[in-house]
Amino acid sequence: MQGTESANTEDHGGKHASVRTRHAQIIKLVREQGFVAIGTLADRFQVTPQTIRRDINILSKQGHLQRHHGGAGPTFSTENVDYTDRKVLCLQEKQIIAQLVAKQIPNRSSLFINMGTTNEEVAKALIHHQKLRVITNNLNVAKTLSGNSDMEVIVTGGLVRPKDGGIVGEAAIDFIRQFKVDYGIIGISGVDLDGTLLDFDYREVTAARSIIENSRNVFLVTDHTKFGRNAMVRLGSVQEIDAMFTDTMPPAELVDIMKQSKVKLHVPEKFLLDESR
Repeated sequence: MQGTESANTEDHGGKHASVRTRHAQIIKLVREQGFVAIGTLADRFQVTPQTIRRDINILSKQGHLQRHHGGAGPTFSTENVDYTDRKVLCLQEKQIIAQLVAKQIPNRSSLFINMGTTNEEVAKALIHHQKLRVITNNLNVAKTLSGNSDMEVIVTGGLVRPKDGGIVGEAAIDFIRQFKVDYGIIGISGVDLDGTLLDFDYREVTAARSIIENSRNVFLVTDHTKFGRNAMVRLGSVQEIDAMFTDTMPPAELVDIMKQSKVKLHVPEKFLLDESR
């Protein structure tokens, strides 16, 4: 992670604090209390107001809270972050996730890949695979994979969303239902700590449900900013997937649910090593 402050620790007022931990606590406070002032947060975490403003800017861009004059409040569950912003948010983390997924996809496999910026990175990571057959409702995924003449790329019919190249509607769903593939790769906008998978667009959710129902193995790709994030449309449960691919260990509540349901967790090796100590 790059920036003016360390991704792991920061020293303000003689107190070291994990930036990621502070972010998680800020999100929790805003959800519990509603609007929280910058001064209140600065006092609580013993950091400068400038640091809190930077935290709020980051968390606002990630969709975790709403930035207001003088503080922060809960985000809306009806609106996602703009596609252009999502493409660059956590890009390095998404690329790490994509590499984890690519290692689990054998050559000569059949796949569904749905909408989402993480899925677009997965497509880039799969570009050198051989003899894949890919069905997608994401024009960006199709454009990337069509660069490999050794692959067969099939695009669903339906309505194209100009903002992100996603294809939605009944035609897309009907097309997906014609197939039964080896791997379904889906993205998500939020994962509630009770395991509920959440998104913003019911049309996108309907297509994702069809992918889940018509895949022998379902892979969920999601970066850490989606854990505990709010969105209004229920896709299903983490218990319905076969494996989650992410850039860090999920919250303990989610890990417990996944263990109970025998959902495989794929994270960078360093986190597995930390867990085994």
